[in-house]
Amino acid sequence: MSPRNPSAVSPPDLTDEVITRLRDIVGDDGLVVDRAQMADKDWPLRDPYWIPGDDTYAPSVAVHPTTSDQIQAILTVASDTGIPVWTHSQGRNNGYGGASSRVGGSISISLRRMNRILEINEKLAYAVVEPGVSWFELYDELRSRGSRLTVSVPDLGWGSVIGNSLDNGVSYLPYGADFMAPCGLEVVLPSGETLRTGMGAMPDNPSWHLYKRGVGPTLDPLFMQSNLGIVVKMGIWLMPAPEAYAPLLMTVAHDDDLGAAIDTIRELRLKNHLRGVPSLYNTLMAATMTGVPEVITRAEKGILPDEEVQQIAEETGLGRWYVRAALWGDRAEVDYLITAVTREWEKIPGARVTVPGIYAPEEYEQIASISDRITAGVPNLDVIKFKGEGFAHIGLAPIVPMEGARVQEAMATIRRIIEDETGFNYKAGILVTGERACALVSSINFDPRDAESARNAFRVARALVAELATHGYSEYRAHLDFMEDVADRMSWGDHAYRRFVETIKDAVDPKGILSPGRYGIWPAHLREGR
Repeated sequence: MSPRNPSAVSPPDLTDEVITRLRDIVGDDGLVVDRAQMADKDWPLRDPYWIPGDDTYAPSVAVHPTTSDQIQAILTVASDTGIPVWTHSQGRNNGYGGASSRVGGSISISLRRMNRILEINEKLAYAVVEPGVSWFELYDELRSRGSRLTVSVPDLGWGSVIGNSLDNGVSYLPYGADFMAPCGLEVVLPSGETLRTGMGAMPDNPSWHLYKRGVGPTLDPLFMQSNLGIVVKMGIWLMPAPEAYAPLLMTVAHDDDLGAAIDTIRELRLKNHLRGVPSLYNTLMAATMTGVPEVITRAEKGILPDEEVQQIAEETGLGRWYVRAALWGDRAEVDYLITAVTREWEKIPGARVTVPGIYAPEEYEQIASISDRITAGVPNLDVIKFKGEGFAHIGLAPIVPMEGARVQEAMATIRRIIEDETGFNYKAGILVTGERACALVSSINFDPRDAESARNAFRVARALVAELATHGYSEYRAHLDFMEDVADRMSWGDHAYRRFVETIKDAVDPKGILSPGRYGIWPAHLREGR
């Protein structure tokens, strides 16, 4: 059995002896024991989108190692004392729990200072990075070298390349589709041993970051959304900057056009006319993603009637569903694809395709649009400029087949529950991570200054997890607070999946010190009797 208690399990008390041992490993500048500093919203050791005043998932101490040797020494302290550790890279997983630990009082291992870019291979188009490397840093390094390569980036550039990848985070260029970019990991196991996956298992194998499998079982996915090891190096595939890049802004006129939009995008993806990760946003989310402050202000005043949202859609040109997509390639190829995509999209009555421009690589940084810079591979933080002080969110994102009727029905269910139960407008996005399925990303909003508003939002999130499960849908990632709610519903074969992963967990981490409870996977001593 797995724990059903949604509150954290407290570890042994932290002693001065433990603090001294940790300080000896990472030094004074690598140790944080001040709880106020950990709770500071600008210090990424907890999620700023959490219940104010609630320390359920707060760590007892934070360490910032700079080497794998230091990580191994920290794991020895955890093994000796029974105090679990919780790892994070940049700690920017806001809306999903951030850097907070599932077991309150854990030793928080921040990998931010392990921030070396170890290799950039121009010929074979890949990089090797440590977990503290952000999208900004990798992009800047490519620029400083005058590289011909570009990296597929997410909406916010401050996060970790490794951290985002390991939690199934999304980026938007072609290698962002179905998480194609990661290749070849170096992992510190709970025992302190170091493992290399794939071809890296052979000393000096030059294909470690080139070929995603190896000989025998493929291990890389075992370290994604898991607590089986600490990834300290990762290869990431890069893309030569194309001759021509064309952002596409595609809209449909009515809310009930969503089904037709999904079906059309599916066919364009299957034909390889659209690559990367196209994303759809409803009107109010599109206003946030593109930076339309007057719409954002109107939406903050309460739930807008559908007629008013329709009016906003028409006045702003955002449509009821706004699609951010892009084309990359030679100029002739891009011109052909613009024609092909426009022809199919405009079969939907009232639908439009706008091409703001066609850009060469040297023009990317002059692009004005927030969205268009993202799909050019230029990281930024612009989207958070438009989030008000009184708004926080919880991320909820079920995976649904790319069938218009299914997506439209699921979206209607999510919208109804969120608006009825929270009093906030429904803001939604759909991430088309492949040809056959998509993630329905819904923001459950609340006031981060109001504890009751926050608690209600988490109650609604759990209700949505339960409701969506009745339709056969599960999340592609889960908030720390309801990871078990999601995991409990992966129950086929009397929870055969969970039992199998628990068997692996107990074998590689018999003392259960590494991130216990992550994605509902608990070590044996915390499962018993629960």
